[in-house]
Amino acid sequence: MIIFKDALTDDEIISDSFDMKEVDGVAYEVDCQMIVEGAVQVDTGANASAEEAEEGIEDEAVKVNNVVHSFRLQSTSFDKKSYLTYLKGYMKSVKKYLQEAGKSDEEVKDFETKAQGFAKKIIGNFKDYEFYTGESMNPDGMVVLLNYREDGTTPYVIVWKHGLKEMKV
Repeated sequence: MIIFKDALTDDEIISDSFDMKEVDGVAYEVDCQMIVEGAVQVDTGANASAEEAEEGIEDEAVKVNNVVHSFRLQSTSFDKKSYLTYLKGYMKSVKKYLQEAGKSDEEVKDFETKAQGFAKKIIGNFKDYEFYTGESMNPDGMVVLLNYREDGTTPYVIVWKHGLKEMKV
């Protein structure tokens, strides 16, 4: 299994155990599921008295997004202007990371061109996204975008391909 970490913060962002689909050569889309966490039912085999059954133990079930929950992503928010400011700084940091990782000038230029086009798509649908940071909540790291498919119920996340580094597990 490969865990993909944020290249700038080392936060775990996603793993290849999820179906990752490359989009526009610059990002990955990963379908998510809403799962139920908590609410552990323990059957001791004993019959509870009517009084005990009414009291019960409050062990609440919570519906969570499996990707957000698994990688401990933290919800954050942006208005369009602050997101654009963040994105500009983030793209500079990723460019620097790619250069330091020994990528060719051609590869870096390709990233910049494709990222700019993809960023325009994001901004065009800005109101549709929810925003998440890695567990460290480092403001310089990747912001994971969450949206819903056309059916309105299937969540998916978008992560920047070039902002990830692989860690084999």
